[in-house]
Amino acid sequence: MRAVVQVASTAHVEVEEQIVGELPFPGLVILLGVTHDDDEATARKVAEKIWQLRILDGELSAEATASPLLVISQFTLYGSVRKGRRPSWSDAAPGAHSEPLYEYFVSYLRQLGAHVETGRFGEMMELHLINSGPMTVIVDSADLG
Repeated sequence: MRAVVQVASTAHVEVEEQIVGELPFPGLVILLGVTHDDDEATARKVAEKIWQLRILDGELSAEATASPLLVISQFTLYGSVRKGRRPSWSDAAPGAHSEPLYEYFVSYLRQLGAHVETGRFGEMMELHLINSGPMTVIVDSADLG
């Protein structure tokens, strides 16, 4: 599982020009990609890491500040550009595997106490955000012991 985590002063996601998810106040935008061998344990580990990351002002976490999260599915995080000029998506898990894990990731964050909003899985979305700092980190389950 791979996540790009951005601190945002404001953010919203649109589907067909309708806002479907937004940060009600400053928080984190999480772009989440799922690969073939990810499971619920992986989702829990990544969710906990992000929720507790001390990347907000004053080196505080979203957990400590009750900051909201906007989670967007992003299979392209597993795109490979090693060969040729066209990315390969073979490392990205298909929707039948990734959608339930994406939903589990979101529900687990909510169990941890997070206010979570989302985009729509598998839809063409437009993400609007103002990255604060700018602060962007990558959380990859392969790096989390």
